[in-house]
Amino acid sequence: QVQLVESGGGLVQAGDSLRLVCAASGRAFSGYIMGWFRQAPGKEREFVASINWSGSNTLYADSVKGRFTISRDNVKDTVYLQMNSLKPEDTAVYYCAAGKNTVVAVTTTQRVGSWGQGTQVTVSS
Repeated sequence: QVQLVESGGGLVQAGDSLRLVCAASGRAFSGYIMGWFRQAPGKEREFVASINWSGSNTLYADSVKGRFTISRDNVKDTVYLQMNSLKPEDTAVYYCAAGKNTVVAVTTTQRVGSWGQGTQVTVSS
């Protein structure tokens, strides 16, 4: 299994930007489909973005499309989530996720094999 540690969360104002970082260790990172999810208080964990092993294919939730960008660096064993034009409704705990061996995209929680501990993002209006 791969171990994941997120960082980069914080308190920002609406319209600001943040970059989340997920550092991986353990088994070969480049073989994993990676993703980001988020969970707001009282809500279920939801898909945000997914990226394939090479970075050539990305998927986004409609709510973040055009504002968020997922990327990865297989040399540094790291995946990023660049978040621009943040809105109060983006407030949540953000989780890094590694897909199970058989998935081609990490778009549901059932497809996740490993989770990070989460990092809080709070956007004030």
